[in-house]
Amino acid sequence: MHSTPTDSAFWHCGNLYLRLEMAHGRLSGLEFVSRAEPTAALKPEMAAVCQQLSEYFAGSRKSFTVKLHVEGTEFQKAVWNALLRIPFGETRSYRDIAIAIGRPRAFRAVGQAIHRNPIGIIIPCHRVVGSNGALTGFAGGIELKKRLLDHETQVARKK
Repeated sequence: MHSTPTDSAFWHCGNLYLRLEMAHGRLSGLEFVSRAEPTAALKPEMAAVCQQLSEYFAGSRKSFTVKLHVEGTEFQKAVWNALLRIPFGETRSYRDIAIAIGRPRAFRAVGQAIHRNPIGIIIPCHRVVGSNGALTGFAGGIELKKRLLDHETQVARKK
């Protein structure tokens, strides 16, 4: 995933399996995998990420506080930072993100940057939809994107 040396672990919730990577004690990657045994002994930083993911899926966490280590261009980082500002339970279009970063005509480039997001769910690329509200590409697949958005909508309604 990254050129920086990492520690990795596997985690799962139901039938969602993830490979997590840490670099310099910060989360640097979250990759959807088909299946894996959870890592038994986790370093404290990795255990904190897994705890927060568990809380998110249980409906008791709406934002993440784990420290991130992302590698990318300045444009990609601007896009990923804009994703972090999308409120839980809400969506934005690619055009909305382009406007938010001051590049209103760059919505296709925004799509490419989102496609390269190394830390899905935590950097919530699943909250980005087409301008007509249609669900568009997601590393975990459209069905998972729909499940994540439905989960957030249900949790947000329970306030």
